[in-house]
Order: sequence, then structure tokens, then C-alpha cells
Amino acid sequence: MLADRPLLLNLQGDLIDLKIPRVMGILNITPDSFYEQSRKQADQDILNRCDEILTQGGSIIDIGAYSSRPGAKHITQEEEMARLCHALLLINKEYPQANLSVDTFRADVARMCVEEYGVAIINDIAAGSMDDHMFQTVADLQVPYIMMHMQGTPQDMQVHPHYDHLEQEVMKYFSQKVNELYALGVNDIILDPGFGFGKSIDHNYEMLSWMEDFQTFELPILVGVSRKSMIYKLFDSTPQEALNGTTVLHTIALQKGANILRVHDVKEAVETIRIVEKMQSCEPKN
Repeated sequence: MLADRPLLLNLQGDLIDLKIPRVMGILNITPDSFYEQSRKQADQDILNRCDEILTQGGSIIDIGAYSSRPGAKHITQEEEMARLCHALLLINKEYPQANLSVDTFRADVARMCVEEYGVAIINDIAAGSMDDHMFQTVADLQVPYIMMHMQGTPQDMQVHPHYDHLEQEVMKYFSQKVNELYALGVNDIILDPGFGFGKSIDHNYEMLSWMEDFQTFELPILVGVSRKSMIYKLFDSTPQEALNGTTVLHTIALQKGANILRVHDVKEAVETIRIVEKMQSCEPKN
């Protein structure tokens, strides 16, 4: 929100203007996501969550069938697909106009979700590093691609995260990945700094302090800090007690250029965007 960047997201022909930041609501169809209240597996719970996201002002529903919390259990591609097939059938029947994103690092899962269920966005925590076919698949599918920075894998990323120079390493990582995608003809790219993924608490806050530097890529920025350990471990509390801290971080992230907030609490995030937008609209013009 700092720069006047013309950022349009093409969701199956529907252009979404990201000049006003948007909220992506999290729908975890997993039994082990880190925030217990976000786990939705029963049919009616899945539909209720979709309704909540949409009625509270969410623009995108992000569906995850593979838990990426630190130390999460690894599941097979077949199990991930089975979970997604069931949920997507339900959602498409009840909410056919909803903009859906699927959180997966597997190219075959991404292809199935787009080609068979009309998913509009692929959200990859590994930026292609956990499946060599992902970049080409996204190029073939021609859908927006969210790529995140992560050091390691969900199983080991928080063991001993280390950087010699955090900003240089993260920016180099994205520069290389963006160039690879451009060479394949992928144009709708969204960057996710990867708060909480292969980073210590100090790494997370250091990255937040210079987050506006990501605007040099002239690409949309997605921020996912909702109820994460960078909040609750700071206060020796729990994810259940981290809503206030989440709102504070969302406010900072918006001021530093975030275009999409990926959240558990949609209503609160929408209100945060409106407040920051109002403040910025009233700032004196130089």
C-alpha cells in the first residue's frame, strides 16, 4: 500500500484490483493444523467455514489438505487428493462463484484442482523446490501462483534456521524463482515472505522490519502471520490467544505494502484493512 502499483489478479477472467488489499480466508481440511479451531473435516463444518469467509468479506478461500505446521506428519499425495476432491465437490456445489485457492506443493495435485475443480490459484509453500514439475505445471495451467520462501521442509524447517544475511538470501531466492517463472511465461506471481517457515522469532520480526523492500519486484505481496508462533511465543501464550497480536502485525504489514492477508479471522482482517485505508486516504498530500 506504500506504492501506487497497478496490481491486477486474473482469476479465471475475473480481474481483482489489489490496490485495495484483500483477505484470503483459511480453510484447513486437516486433522492437525496448528490452530485447532481452523480444522474443518465434517461436510457441514467445511461449508459453514466457506460461508463465514465469504459473508465476512473474504475475497479468496484458501483450502489446505496437507498440514505445514512445524513437524507436521507427512501424508501421501493420494490422501491429499482424496481430501481435496471431497471438499471441492462440496464447495463448488454450494458456492460456485467463490474464488478458490489450493495450498499444495505437489504439481499433480495442483493440476487436478485446476482442471477438474476450477480452482483459480495455486499456493505453494515450497516455491517449486519440493516438486520439480510445479513451475512447468503452473505455466501450463496459466493460473496465479503464490510462492513462499521457506528454508527446509515442514518436517525440519524450525530445527535450526540460520541465515548469514536474511534479507540478501530471501531476496536472492525470490529473484531467481521469479526469473525462472517469467522465462516459462508465468505472469501472475504473488510473493509470500514465509513468516514462520524456516525462521526464528527474531528472523520473522527482522523480515517484517524491511518488508517494504519486496515492492522492488513490483508483484503482489501476501502475508500470512495469523495466530503464528512469532506472536504467541513472544507472550508465552497460545494460538487461541493470538488474535490481538495478529491484528497488530496485519496493520504493520499493510503499511509496508501487503496486498493480501491470509487469515483465520476474516472479519477482523477486513476491519484492519478499512482502518488503514481510511488513515492513508486522510494523510496530507505533499
